[in-house]
Amino acid sequence: MFDKLTEQLKANPRTIVFTEGTDARILEAADKLTGQGILSVILIGVEEEVKKAAKDGGFCIDKCQIIDPAAYGEIEPMVEEMVKLRKGKMTEEQVREALSKGNYFGTMLVKMGKADCLLGGATYSTADTVRPALQLIKTKPGSKIVSSTFIMLKGEEKLAMADCAINIDPSEDDLVEIAIESAKTAKVFGIDPKVAMLSYSTLGSGKGDSVTKMANATAKVKEAAPDLAIEGEIQFDAAVSPTVAALKCQGSPVAGQANTFIFPDISSGNIGYKIAARLGGYEAIGPVLQGLNAPINDLSRGCNAEEVYKMALVTAALS
Repeated sequence: MFDKLTEQLKANPRTIVFTEGTDARILEAADKLTGQGILSVILIGVEEEVKKAAKDGGFCIDKCQIIDPAAYGEIEPMVEEMVKLRKGKMTEEQVREALSKGNYFGTMLVKMGKADCLLGGATYSTADTVRPALQLIKTKPGSKIVSSTFIMLKGEEKLAMADCAINIDPSEDDLVEIAIESAKTAKVFGIDPKVAMLSYSTLGSGKGDSVTKMANATAKVKEAAPDLAIEGEIQFDAAVSPTVAALKCQGSPVAGQANTFIFPDISSGNIGYKIAARLGGYEAIGPVLQGLNAPINDLSRGCNAEEVYKMALVTAALS
């Protein structure tokens, strides 16, 4: 998958901004990305500090652009634009304070067309990455929420799991958007989406509010995206096992062969993808954020340089 993304990006150059320019993991990934000629890279931070961190780690960042928010020559137009975007919710003084931080400054670089995409979260929390994106980049037309998908890899096998990182208890309508956006994300990574709306019930075998929510959401997805292969509500074993599917939902075009899994809430989703990673041997790529006007993605604070590198490829490929 990553070889294909690399070829795609070399043929269609993109610029990515990293919000934490002195982090060793970011610098190692930036070295690799620019050294291989895959992406143009902007590192945010005080130039002397970024260069010292790179030297200390033995990384070459000669091809990277370093931008210090405090010394940025185009800060005034950026302040003016952000004041407009915040529509009275932040004063000019508050905007200037926000733009002194890498997360807001980097997001505005994307908003103003100086970069195509952003990757943050090596030291920032998910909320600190998503909040500026919601406030400044905003959701794309037709989207009401931001959601996330993990792409799960094992050998040649690829799966998608959502939403495991953003929406705590999505409503029926939220789940409709999550399912449709996750199917689109799956396609970007070469998955022909067959969507399972997961539950502890299969087609009415169980009862409960969560069951009703997933069943109703499935019906709404079928109405909103009639060409999407989807089944629900459905238990995980019926979604992936042809034998169980033959017993519980005969004739379903999805049961027994699902590859895109939509969880009823963040608790089950977060537990599910981590079980797949830790016990099932899948590599989890993500979370890939969905629904924004531009690709903004979040790293785990426990990530390593290779994960930063791969997430940079994923993020840029979505731009």
